[in-house]
Amino acid sequence: MDSKVLIAKRVAMELKDGDLVNLGIGLPTLVADYVPANIKVMFQSENGLIGMGPVPPQGMENPDLTNAGAAPVSSVAGAMTFDTAFSFAIIRGGHLDVTVLGGLQVDEKGRLANWMVPGKMIPGMGGAMDLVTGAKKVIVAMTHTSKGEFKIIPECTLPLTSIRRVDLIVTELAVIEPTDEGLVLREVAPNVTVEEVIKATQAKLIVPQTVPAMKVL
Repeated sequence: MDSKVLIAKRVAMELKDGDLVNLGIGLPTLVADYVPANIKVMFQSENGLIGMGPVPPQGMENPDLTNAGAAPVSSVAGAMTFDTAFSFAIIRGGHLDVTVLGGLQVDEKGRLANWMVPGKMIPGMGGAMDLVTGAKKVIVAMTHTSKGEFKIIPECTLPLTSIRRVDLIVTELAVIEPTDEGLVLREVAPNVTVEEVIKATQAKLIVPQTVPAMKVL
């Protein structure tokens, strides 16, 4: 299974019926494709949409209907559009149940850095700062390493997105839960050993006596 698909499938299992969910650009957008059939959620985009649907067929795109990354999307029955001020009132007001964000680094305190890409010009952090601070549950969906570089490290070297601790980290190797005591290894991916996860992680991991295999639908 493709590593990004594995991550998306595992994250989708964290969603609950009735959740209002925000998906960050990139890998997190794949989560929408794997929500279990018995679970009904509404996807919110911080540029002003609740009820975001799949990518429309070619030729049916509406230039006024996009996600936060400016990619064309559709809308589902009951969808609502609104201005950015209202959208961020939802986010900052704590009305968003879950946000799924990509990550560049997460440290031992569970703090995320995901907006400043070294060597690349970007306009800013976008809604990430507000999402990490305002959402009830924050899930980081990212590859475990990048080009041989550790991404789960003792302390972030990139600017922090928020000082708030994220709730869960899902990679192609493991599911890790940041806690008051540190990063707890909750699951390992199929055909991956605990030792392999430890080797790919620069931060210290708390390893329970039994670590189950990751299950995905």
